Amino acid sequence: MIYLTLFLVFLEIGAVSFGGGYGMIPMMRDACLSHGFLTEEQFMDFIAVAESTPGPIAVNMATFIGSSQGGFLGALLATLGVVLPAFLIILLIAAVLKNLLKYEGVQGFLFGVRPAVAALILATAVTMGLKSLFGVGNVRSEFVFNYKGLIILGVLVAIGLGSKYLLKKKASPIVMILLSAGLGMLLYGVF
Repeated sequence: MIYLTLFLVFLEIGAVSFGGGYGMIPMMRDACLSHGFLTEEQFMDFIAVAESTPGPIAVNMATFIGSSQGGFLGALLATLGVVLPAFLIILLIAAVLKNLLKYEGVQGFLFGVRPAVAALILATAVTMGLKSLFGVGNVRSEFVFNYKGLIILGVLVAIGLGSKYLLKKKASPIVMILLSAGLGMLLYGVF
């Protein structure tokens, strides 16, 4: 039964999400928490791993979540579920609707969806940031400062801004991920 559930949950996410992988994260979070696939902390860990591995984040997340729930077959079905709608839509667009973007209605739809996608991504980032840095899970939660997490965030922001304004180039995402992983191991006691 878990295999069918994984496939259908990720098929729904793939079918109704707009904005790419980051636009899918809020729906994945809700699905994982409501179906009991992962806890909030596990979900954040999965995002960190999915972001640091090659490939689209939505596909990586589906694969990791599916694997955690149903092994290889769970990973395969969750991944298939999340990519199948996009594959079919792109196939349809390529085959039938070559000049789709020239229509004002389609352009209006896409312009209307963009702010919603940005708001979903921002809301998820704020929710996850409040939970991981301040321990705030809901309105009644008390602030519990994660000083180590705040130190890592501060170092990364300082390096990002310093690189942008002093070196006149963006910091490498790979370097930032490796640096945050190293700081996490250092501050959370692996070394």
